[in-house]
Amino acid sequence: MLQFPLWKKALIGIICAMGVLYAAPNFFPEGTFDGLPAFAPGKTLSLGLDLQGGSHLLMEVETDAVVKERLESTVDGIRRMLRAERIGYTGLGVEGSSVVFALRDQTQADLAETKTRDIDRTLRVSRLEDGRFSVTFDEATMAAARVHAVEQSVEIIRRRIDEMGTREPIIQRQGEDRILVQVPGFDDPGALIDIIGQTAQMTFHLLDERAAPGQVPASAPPGTMILPSNEEDGPQFLVERRVRVSGERLVDAQPSFQNNQPVVSFRFDTLGGRQFGDVTQENAGRYLAIVLDGKVISAPVIREPILGGSGIISGSFTVQQVNDLALLLRAGALPAPISVLEQRAIGPGLGQDSVDAGKIASIIGLIAVMAFMVMSYGLFGLMVDVALIFNIGLIIAILSGLQATLTLPGIAGIVLTIGMAVDANVLIFERIREELAGGRSPFSAVDAGYRRALTTIIDSNLTTLIAAVLLFAFGSGPIKGFAVTLSIGIVTSMFTAIMVTRFFVVSWLRSKRPATLTI
Repeated sequence: MLQFPLWKKALIGIICAMGVLYAAPNFFPEGTFDGLPAFAPGKTLSLGLDLQGGSHLLMEVETDAVVKERLESTVDGIRRMLRAERIGYTGLGVEGSSVVFALRDQTQADLAETKTRDIDRTLRVSRLEDGRFSVTFDEATMAAARVHAVEQSVEIIRRRIDEMGTREPIIQRQGEDRILVQVPGFDDPGALIDIIGQTAQMTFHLLDERAAPGQVPASAPPGTMILPSNEEDGPQFLVERRVRVSGERLVDAQPSFQNNQPVVSFRFDTLGGRQFGDVTQENAGRYLAIVLDGKVISAPVIREPILGGSGIISGSFTVQQVNDLALLLRAGALPAPISVLEQRAIGPGLGQDSVDAGKIASIIGLIAVMAFMVMSYGLFGLMVDVALIFNIGLIIAILSGLQATLTLPGIAGIVLTIGMAVDANVLIFERIREELAGGRSPFSAVDAGYRRALTTIIDSNLTTLIAAVLLFAFGSGPIKGFAVTLSIGIVTSMFTAIMVTRFFVVSWLRSKRPATLTI
């Protein structure tokens, strides 16, 4: 335990130096280290919502819209089936949570019932007293659709916020249909709502040939719908209900420029590209409506087939609008509209108070531990104090490098680590005292002290590390922050106790070669 080859000395020096260098940016004004290479020191601690403030949103997913959309889709499916089978019908539409329709010829009732069930095996078809058909989905199917809509919304909101470049947001489901969103460092809830609150459901439809843009009838004929333009005072469009290509097939969307105008370039996956190519090839000369959240954002004429699986969305967009639209399309479409139940900006004042309190607690704890070690172990205690400084530097450097979010519980983990960091040295020094009392020489006592205390040190730290890992695995939010700082502190304190402090002690022993040793 008293042998330190040159490579081991170099390794200890390099690790300690890197800890100091990579922790240093946290103690300099912001921007001091800008312009340095990516591997150079420059990253600082990422503070959580409780330390630097941010935005807090409580949102509700309107799952009824998912049910309504599914029923509307069923209406279209039943209409196509009835026409294909040459079955006359009237009154086809949605009433409440059911699709209803009547037959012109009741002798075709059995055929209509069988073919309707074939559309979707989860459909429940029944006949009402007035002779009409009622088509509904079973409760299990609707409940699963609602749950899936909320879970999908959580994931898409997470992707949208990640696209914004923010760090460590808290996005979690609350209850059956609510989502909690907390974004540190983003103090404008309104702007956050604009990004994540849009449905961003894009579909491609053909305009109905019976009406030119701006010349729509008073009511939409069967199989069509009247949609407004996304521009104020823009024309209305008569659009076929049938979705020719779904926005779900988009794999990329990027802001760009065409003829010095901001546009969004998009690209489909293989299936979407083939569908888009078929539509443009079969409908040359017709208008193709690009619909986003129920509004027509562009309706270009198909002049020639577009077979490459990519295209451009143009319109009266600003640069910011094309950036936001590209971001929304990349992240994916929300399956249902979302309403905001609560929004507030958490000011940095609370965070500053917490940071100041954490600094004071850390400084008091550090001074108390260092004073105790010097009073208890003299020169050896002073060596431990120097190693403790390196230990804190390593913790800050690792947290900065990982860009782990530091919350108030995380600060508590660092304060706890300061106290735990000297545990290993206390065990070693007490063992050395016992060996000296047994008549061993200084070199022999130090060697035996480190050798025999090592197993105990590893066992005690390993059990704490297991607890920290379990906290991280099963905890959430601030609990994970505490677990991260505690885990890193355990690893660095093991390094400083077993390697750094031992290197100081052995170097002093070889330099002074004392005949007696007093701890």
